Formats: sequence, C-alpha cells, structure tokens
Amino acid sequence: MRLKFLTINLHKGFSPLNRRFSLPALGERIRATGADVIFLQEAVGENVRKAAKYAHWPSRPQHEYLAGASGFDHVYGRNAVYAAGHHGNAIVSRFPILLTERTDISTNRVEKRGALYAALGLPGGRTLHALCLHLGLLCVSRRKQLSMIADYLERHVPAGEPLVVAGDFNEWRRRERDELEVRLGMRDAGHELHGRKLRTFPCAFPCFPLDRIYLRGFRVLRAKVLHAGAWRNLSDHAAFYAEAETVEAL
Repeated sequence: MRLKFLTINLHKGFSPLNRRFSLPALGERIRATGADVIFLQEAVGENVRKAAKYAHWPSRPQHEYLAGASGFDHVYGRNAVYAAGHHGNAIVSRFPILLTERTDISTNRVEKRGALYAALGLPGGRTLHALCLHLGLLCVSRRKQLSMIADYLERHVPAGEPLVVAGDFNEWRRRERDELEVRLGMRDAGHELHGRKLRTFPCAFPCFPLDRIYLRGFRVLRAKVLHAGAWRNLSDHAAFYAEAETVEAL
C-alpha cells in the first residue's frame, strides 16, 4: 500500500517574523499535495486575541480548518496553554483514527512539549501507528524526550506493525543518529532516499534538517522539502513530504 505523508510546523498560521497571516494559502498548498496523513506542530486550537485581530482567522481550530471539507479524521493535543488560548500538535488523517493519546514530554518549566500518538485503521484491517512530536530547543532536552518517546513506542507498538514518527525535531546536526534509529530501527525518509537528512529551516533558505519523517515497515519512494514557489514563506519552516509503500512485517 502506497501512502503519502506530510509534516510542517505551522508557526501558528503566520509567515516568518509574523509578517502576515498565511494559513489560508498554506491550507491550499497542503491539500494540493494529496497527503494521506498530515503532521502539524504549533497548530492553534484557540486564540481569542488573534481571532479578533485578523478577518480571515478561522472559526475552527487550525487543524480542523486545514482538514476542510475533505472528511479527514483529526486529533489535537495541546502543548502550550496561555491566557488567549492554546496551541499544540495535530494529526489529520485520510484513515479513521482508532485510538489516540497525548504524552507530556516537557523537560523544564519554560518549554511545554508534547507527543501525540494515533492508531490509524488502514484498509484490509492493518493498523498504522503514527506519532507527531515537537522537541525542545536544548540538546539535553531532546535527548531526554527521544528516550521517553522510544520507551513509549516500545510499549505501545508491536514490532511488526508499520510506524511513522514525524514533526519538528529541532535537531540541526545532519549525521547524528537518534534513539528512533538506534533503538527502534526507524529510518529517516530523506536519508533513506538521498543519503542525508533534508534541510527544512529556515523556509526561505533551508540550512538545517529540523523537520523529519521517520518510518518503519515501509520502503521510501519519494522524499522532498517543499519551500519554493507557492510554498515560499508561508511558515518559518518548510514542509517535508514523503511517499512510501508498506512492506512485509520486519
């Protein structure tokens, strides 16, 4: 079975440096990819101040707005809560979401971080395990968070079932192998196809491979960064897109 994945940090729906509200245009580009499973970070669930300021601010949470009239299933997990509202991770899926759980992976009082898990029901009765994450800015935080995520996935995901982990890893080192690769045998889609982790930040001139899609139980067919043309400066991060087909149980 061939599947299309997309991950992007929405930057709360704004272009770099918050110059303009870009969510409507970003939604058009995301839908045009035909992605089956979309992983979102910094998706706003509610912000009453922004809603009052911007005429095109959606009446629904941003992940629901991006799902549009497609009939896609969706789930949201708040990470940061503040006076005006909250934002967090979200998964938007063509396939039904059978089970979901949000895990707090914060390592300090300043950065509120989370990982959002969803079990997706694929045709034929198979289950796709999906996890959306947004890691911390500090290296020591990321190490702890990846260890927590690996522990969680080892407990919840059978070794022979397909698994995808995607999101904003905030990791700039291109050759660093993390616990998803070492402990879980996952493969970065960009590295698998191109021999390197693909650069996604900043969007205008990507220099750092912050955004990634890791897969297990798949053969990667395509992997690319979407940042030029109509994608340019819709967020501070570029989108990462991958296509892969399921393989037999490992």
